[in-house]
Amino acid sequence: MSFINAMQERYTTKVYDETKKIDPKHIEELKESLRLSPSSINSQPWKFTFVSDQDTKEKLSKVSWINTEKVTKSDTVVVFSRVDDLSLFEEQIKRELPQGMVDYYNENLKPLPKEQITAWFDKQVYLSVGVLLSACAVMGIDATPMEGIEPANYDKIIGNDGYATLVAVAIGYRDEEDFNQPSKNPKSRIALDKVVETI
Repeated sequence: MSFINAMQERYTTKVYDETKKIDPKHIEELKESLRLSPSSINSQPWKFTFVSDQDTKEKLSKVSWINTEKVTKSDTVVVFSRVDDLSLFEEQIKRELPQGMVDYYNENLKPLPKEQITAWFDKQVYLSVGVLLSACAVMGIDATPMEGIEPANYDKIIGNDGYATLVAVAIGYRDEEDFNQPSKNPKSRIALDKVVETI
């Protein structure tokens, strides 16, 4: 399947078939896709938690608002977190990045209030959400990005010390009767010439 065809077929899954499981090999490929995600100055201020344990998913479902069944019936929930402890991040970049990148952070970002720094982290994490959704589409895996969750409670459930949950993505395979799939609810997007300019 071409990338464009995969994007045409992907959609936000509303109902999962809990009997269908993702091949462990594909889970490992998704993990590697996330590891390879882009970020400004290669900062990588993130952590990705794959939750397939049913008891943990049940706990998460109770703090997932209208997404309860997506959490319980999908194969896996991927929790996207950004680093919240700046000392952890600063230790990481000193260890992992070239000095030039560390200098950029120290000169341009570190002087800012923490709220501005973590807002910048958030943007990097959202890049990786797009990577996961695209990888799932190419691999024929269905996905549901979910901001309708309680991040602080997610943190408690998964033991997210030093990090803060931003968003979660349920992954698995659709129920054949899912009302939101393109065959039942055709994809609607604004026309190309309305959203893309060429200069």
